[in-house]
Amino acid sequence: MARGTARARTPPVRRSDERLIALYLDMLAAERGAGTNTLAAYGRDLADFAAYLSAARCSIATAATENLRAYLGDLARRGMQPATVARRLSAIRQLYRFLYAEGQRKDDPAAVLEGPKRARPLPKTLTLAEVDRLLRTATAYDPKASAPMRLRAARLACLVEMLYATGLRVSELVALPTSAARHDARVIVVRGKGNKERLVPLNDAAKRATANYLALLAQAGRESRHSILPRKREREQSRWLFPSFGDSGHLTRQHLARELKVLAAAAGLRASQVSPHVLRHAFASHLLHNGADLRVVQTLLGHADISTTQIYTHVLEERLKSLVRDLHPLAEE
Repeated sequence: MARGTARARTPPVRRSDERLIALYLDMLAAERGAGTNTLAAYGRDLADFAAYLSAARCSIATAATENLRAYLGDLARRGMQPATVARRLSAIRQLYRFLYAEGQRKDDPAAVLEGPKRARPLPKTLTLAEVDRLLRTATAYDPKASAPMRLRAARLACLVEMLYATGLRVSELVALPTSAARHDARVIVVRGKGNKERLVPLNDAAKRATANYLALLAQAGRESRHSILPRKREREQSRWLFPSFGDSGHLTRQHLARELKVLAAAAGLRASQVSPHVLRHAFASHLLHNGADLRVVQTLLGHADISTTQIYTHVLEERLKSLVRDLHPLAEE
């Protein structure tokens, strides 16, 4: 009864906006294969937009271009960064493009809007020496430690080696199935954004770290007394390479990020300097620095558009400069 009363008190305009946003998110999931995190981010952005319109006695269905401009101005007054404003505008544009195509609107009020000018920042990365320190620290755990501590350390070493060896997104890494760690596998099959699959090669260091981790994991499973092993829904959770207690059945992105911060401190690096995404950037930057083709790096990273991979062109520019400096016969003149 109380639930029905609360529903009745929800303004009709707000319910209409919620319905339109839900339709759009359903399309993203069904037709474009958008993941849970992507849908959640779009949902938050559009919910904020709808709340602003509601306070201005307007709605998604009735808003005009000037209402959208006013919202963008409000975001700037709230102190949001240009990148955040651009992301919100992108969500609004795509929403109205969808509503116009579906006949929910007879016009597209976002079509003429221009986003904020912003310089694309260079990705944070690590030097080869810094990555080496991180990897050496991760693999230098005490073999005489307790079984739980050794398994945790081996898991982290495996995660770090795989991050740097493959350039996987953290969401792709923590959700790897057990089948990705076959002993004879030279490549792993990764299911990325849009539910698309790609092949990513493994180097010897990552294979060794994985084999060591799996051996300790199997031992802990036989002993059935390990703190990081799932005790419930074991059959369901055993499908994950990095099982955990959570609802997903596998290690979370947040947990891995926290462990990396601790590892960074142990390696003498700033905690703010190291994250799963920074290791992904290091993977791409170091490949390009050593002569990899940009298209190959695009495939390995799982970028749908080469323009996304082009944030690393500063690495190529520096490499070209050094090649000219070192190899051109007139470089010293």
